[in-house]
Amino acid sequence: MFSKATANLVHEIDPDGLLIHVSRVNDSHKLVPMALVIKRKRWFWQRPKYQPTDFTLSDLLLGNKELTPGVSESEFLTYKGTYGSTFDSELGPEAGSASVKLEGRGTTKLQSCFGKLKKEEVDVKKLLLDSSNRSVDMQHVLVQQLEKRAEVVALVKERIFTTSPCSITQTKVEECTFQGVLGLVGMLGSSVKVCVKDSNSIEVDSDVAMEIPSGTVIAYSILELEIKKDGQYHLCLKPGTIGGFESDSISMSLHSEDSFSAVDGKCNKQQDPQKVPLIALHNETQEKDLSPLAELPQSTRWPLFKKLQETLKDRPALSYLQLVLEDLCRNGKHNGTTKEEQASAESHTESTLNAAHLLVSALEELPDETLELLSKSCPDFLQAFNTLVCRFKKSSCNALSIQSLPALLQDNQAFQLAEQLLCSAGVKLRRDADQLWIESRDNVGVLPVVLFLSVHGLHLLCNALQ
Repeated sequence: MFSKATANLVHEIDPDGLLIHVSRVNDSHKLVPMALVIKRKRWFWQRPKYQPTDFTLSDLLLGNKELTPGVSESEFLTYKGTYGSTFDSELGPEAGSASVKLEGRGTTKLQSCFGKLKKEEVDVKKLLLDSSNRSVDMQHVLVQQLEKRAEVVALVKERIFTTSPCSITQTKVEECTFQGVLGLVGMLGSSVKVCVKDSNSIEVDSDVAMEIPSGTVIAYSILELEIKKDGQYHLCLKPGTIGGFESDSISMSLHSEDSFSAVDGKCNKQQDPQKVPLIALHNETQEKDLSPLAELPQSTRWPLFKKLQETLKDRPALSYLQLVLEDLCRNGKHNGTTKEEQASAESHTESTLNAAHLLVSALEELPDETLELLSKSCPDFLQAFNTLVCRFKKSSCNALSIQSLPALLQDNQAFQLAEQLLCSAGVKLRRDADQLWIESRDNVGVLPVVLFLSVHGLHLLCNALQ
């Protein structure tokens, strides 16, 4: 409830800016000026996740002198918002378990009254001056524990906080049905346990109020750190610049020229889609990451494909499945009888879970219209559409001869479905007597890439199953 309220506020006051909403009240006391936050990278089309730490920049640097760059405080705004929506529900996973609500109906109203808000902001110029001769302690426990150094360290540059006690209230009227076990996860590895808490239909009227104390941080912005192997570091001051650790081979840092980089994980800039071949956005590496899906037994692939198609009709269920798989990929533990068998089982299950997570994450990013079309697509059509994309990929431009059109798509009804599917992702499929080509509209973003990955993953699950 708190996370939804802060997300609504950030969406209203800074939809395309640098503010990050606070997800948990318990993180508030950690988000002081110059506090360190860990940015976890995800798939390039997803928003990164941020985890506040118990450390500040002073703790991370060599030397005993405390950094005191100065912090300015100013009035920000007064905020009150009321939001209503279709009921969005979920069941939380237990350790190693996952369950999901596949059907939900109802209404919810969320009212946030944060009152007068203030902003605190670090004096960056003074910070640069005070820390000019300092280096990062590469033996610091936080640095050592960063997973494969693929995560980014950032500091809190500014924060938005409440100045008086305030409240968040949520009213729900819901009717929902729990439809048994989430077999989707269980199908991906025999060692992944799946359970359900409740199998009954329920009707609930609830009215929940949350009192937020004065001084609660509800949003903040960050400056990322680019850290060299020798401990030298730089603050990423240029908008869009991405930080990271320097590796033994090449720097892991990404800069603003990366068209897929932004604080919220969305595209910051887009090249003219009419000037760049659309298929150049297709990602071969992540296509290979989906390949373990094709190695699943046929007895698993077909039920998994059908369950996924059912889930595409339910956005909350799909979103929750993505979160469950993300958690399992990061924290899942698997059991084996011997070390060798355990290592083999873990490797196989891990690659399968990662492939499923990639596919579900791509699907979750697609618009409702696209999901509806994919939920009705038969295996033959998905194979033909995937073949069409592969042929466009091999072409030096966005055009193919009519003869290269897959046989199924020569049928008008199937061709119209392909047109609708591409159009839902901002792409137009055109043809004349001799040629077939694709066009993308302005600011199409990464939707075509996500669509291609989604179709390829579904195709791997249902290929040769007819």
